[in-house]
Amino acid sequence: MTYDWMAGITYFVAMVALTKLFTWAAFQVPAFAEQRELNRAVDKQKLSRSRFKDAVRVNMRAGMYLNFAFYFLVLPFCVSLDPRPLWRSAVDVVAILLVFDFMYYWTHRLLFHGKILRKVHSLHHQARKPTFIDSQYVHPIETVIGLGLFLISIPIVAWAGGAPVNAFAAVIATLGFTQLNTLNHVFTDLPKQPYKVVNYITGVHAAHHVDMNQGNFATLTMFYDWLFGTYEKPVHRSSAG
Repeated sequence: MTYDWMAGITYFVAMVALTKLFTWAAFQVPAFAEQRELNRAVDKQKLSRSRFKDAVRVNMRAGMYLNFAFYFLVLPFCVSLDPRPLWRSAVDVVAILLVFDFMYYWTHRLLFHGKILRKVHSLHHQARKPTFIDSQYVHPIETVIGLGLFLISIPIVAWAGGAPVNAFAAVIATLGFTQLNTLNHVFTDLPKQPYKVVNYITGVHAAHHVDMNQGNFATLTMFYDWLFGTYEKPVHRSSAG
């Protein structure tokens, strides 16, 4: 594999642009805009505490440094702009997400909820009633590990497939990772229809935050929790606070 700097730049630009477009489009839906305001009100209270705000800032900085190091030093070896059949790109997207979720499931279950990194993870679990900002209220060690597992999933899939992943397929996989990880922590109290799936996604992770003895260790789907017997039913709240 060669260093394809053009594919790396294309990935970065497309990632930023599509993230902004997706966010804008989502909040054109009145129900989502209303939920955002509910989360913001509680987030503002949390961020008024200096220790909370400082922890968020340090964590976001750690994630930014890791992202940029990967984007410039590793990613260009793993992506390309060569055309791929649509089915191949779809397979690559699904493979990246499944490989990551498998690795994260066992890391989360055995390290973060085991003895080794339980104290590190306990910072994040101070959020018994998570809202949007709690997706960033994470110890930097946990961020480096969790984010690193996703990033390394791209070269793993490229190596297994014998060729770099199409840059746009990598972008779609990254969007799935970032948006689902954020949505996991958002408070939602939406009408059952047509928002059943959104309530389910937020509810299964809310169940995980009840205490540190719950299941639902995967972060993108509950497939591995179903498979390994750690699935917990969703928990729903009537208020964000």
